[in-house]
Amino acid sequence: MSALQIFGVAGLPEILEGTDLATAIIAAAVTSGSPLADGDVVVVTSKIVSKAEGRTIELADIEPSPFAIEWSTTWDKDPAVTEIVLREAKRIVRQLGPILITETHHGFVCANSGVDQSSSGAHGRAVLLPVDPDASARIIRAGFVDAGVDAAVIVSDTFGRAWREGQTDIAIGIAGMQPILSYIGQVDPHGHEFKVQALCTADELAGAAELVKGNLSRVPVAVIRGYAWERDDEATIAPVLRDQSRDLFR
Repeated sequence: MSALQIFGVAGLPEILEGTDLATAIIAAAVTSGSPLADGDVVVVTSKIVSKAEGRTIELADIEPSPFAIEWSTTWDKDPAVTEIVLREAKRIVRQLGPILITETHHGFVCANSGVDQSSSGAHGRAVLLPVDPDASARIIRAGFVDAGVDAAVIVSDTFGRAWREGQTDIAIGIAGMQPILSYIGQVDPHGHEFKVQALCTADELAGAAELVKGNLSRVPVAVIRGYAWERDDEATIAPVLRDQSRDLFR
């Protein structure tokens, strides 16, 4: 592998509940002049996955708990949003001033349980993470395969990072390929054996895809061509999630 090609899939319509994402992505790729091909990695922003799966909620329909009201009043937050964040959380990892870092029911540690109001489709609406991002990725991949294209799928979302400012897209769901490339047990040209070297290629690919998607471009899907992934239809994102017993900072 000497080069990668990364390009966005433009022209997707506004995604509504029930939208067949695989069909929509295939059609948009054809219309844009870059049809999907075998071996592609298709990176799909979780927000459109959530919209297609009906994972949106109207803030007006939420009755906040007393804790959500008290905390939101103290920090000038919307009590309805706070309530949704708490419902989507398995536990609060860190509460510092107006910041809530939570662990979601998926096992992701992130700000506000991944709840987001941007690009939600309407004022007063929040978008939640997909219930099972791996299953979402498998459904999209199956749609590609049914159309004759053997492409891996990554569902991505924007997360902050410990020790560093700024955000980056990471993989929260995967289908068709393993998320980690391990060098453990291999030997470098000088004879040193790798003991811990394992690259989270799923995150690297998701971050690279964000460079051609962006937050304002209305391009929620990107294609990475030229990455030599090994097919694995049993793959999940689980190996990426560090168990709390091995996490030195939780």
